[in-house]
Amino acid sequence: VQLQASGGGLVQIGGSLRLSCATSGFSLTNYAITWFRQVPGKEREGVSCSNSIIGGTADYTDSVKGRFTIARDNAKNTVYLQMNNLQPEDTAVYYCARQIYGECKDDIYNRRLYDMWGQGTLVTVSS
Repeated sequence: VQLQASGGGLVQIGGSLRLSCATSGFSLTNYAITWFRQVPGKEREGVSCSNSIIGGTADYTDSVKGRFTIARDNAKNTVYLQMNNLQPEDTAVYYCARQIYGECKDDIYNRRLYDMWGQGTLVTVSS
């Protein structure tokens, strides 16, 4: 039972990346998945959440609205984070986490909401 985040890398300002959170060992259809990001020395920041029901999403960070899109493919057991028009402030390690509920919750910084985390994937945006 695990989450595996991938797809990070080095990209220039204005570029795009698509992160993947591949899940295994459980049915993705029962869980919401949240993407977080963290810069060394700073608190982890919630980015976006995907409900267990396809199409149900929530964005938590104003700076990514209109640029980042979360989506899931339950058949592939994967949740994606499409990131467009990347900026230097998007540089961070990105993590995906499984919520214990199927619906995205508002209190995203409640650690008890999450029972599994991926290992993180580094996104670096350079000028």
